[in-house]
Amino acid sequence: MTDAGGHIESASRAVREQDLLRRYHEGGDLRARDQLAEEMLPLARALAGRYAGRGEPMDDLVQVACIGIMKAIEGFDLRREVRFSSYATPTVLGEIKRHFRDRTWAMRVPRGMQELQLEVARRRDELTGTLGRSPTVQELADAVEAPFEEVLATIQSVGARRTRSLDEPTGEDMTLADSIGGRDIELDRSEMRVLLDDAMAVLTSRDREVLRLRFEEDLTQTEISERIGVSQMQISRIIRQSIAKLRLEIDRSPAG
Repeated sequence: MTDAGGHIESASRAVREQDLLRRYHEGGDLRARDQLAEEMLPLARALAGRYAGRGEPMDDLVQVACIGIMKAIEGFDLRREVRFSSYATPTVLGEIKRHFRDRTWAMRVPRGMQELQLEVARRRDELTGTLGRSPTVQELADAVEAPFEEVLATIQSVGARRTRSLDEPTGEDMTLADSIGGRDIELDRSEMRVLLDDAMAVLTSRDREVLRLRFEEDLTQTEISERIGVSQMQISRIIRQSIAKLRLEIDRSPAG
């Protein structure tokens, strides 16, 4: 858990992000845009790291992630009550996934079909976000202004993508099979910290302090009750209710 100082620092970063976004969107300040993109570089690197060892140079993945950051800056709505890093995370991940999708053609597929499939994939992502569900083939056809049959054939042509052997080496003494399903624990923690930083705002300063003492300093409920000046039963209730509030807030988050 983050302590009170960490929460203040996180809140300060969030305010700075909003200030840079406002200077860019309302005043056209390109330096503010570039400054925000630079400050988001650690997030870009962390997200790109999830896809390391999958056949693409890490530098290329970071560059793609940075493109995602720039797209998130361009698309951010100042009226949204969400921290920019939370909004940017799914945008960056989508950009990286599209990069892999675009790079994995193996069979000779007509150029027009390749381009249509990429456009269909892009619009499918947009419609999924707008509709809150996967779009139908007809909805995709309307969105890309192409005949239903062509869109259907394009979707089915995904089978023409490159297949990879599970025995394909991906590193020293490692194959693709070894990396499938693996999770980057540090990345998971990084993403959770972003979500927690945003969610902690729903708690009172006392509740945040109780969580800090319990989960960061590893004090017992009895020790916390003595330090805070309330009963052990109240401490137990505070911890239980605070965790429930955090879970609810994270579930409501667009990146949750």
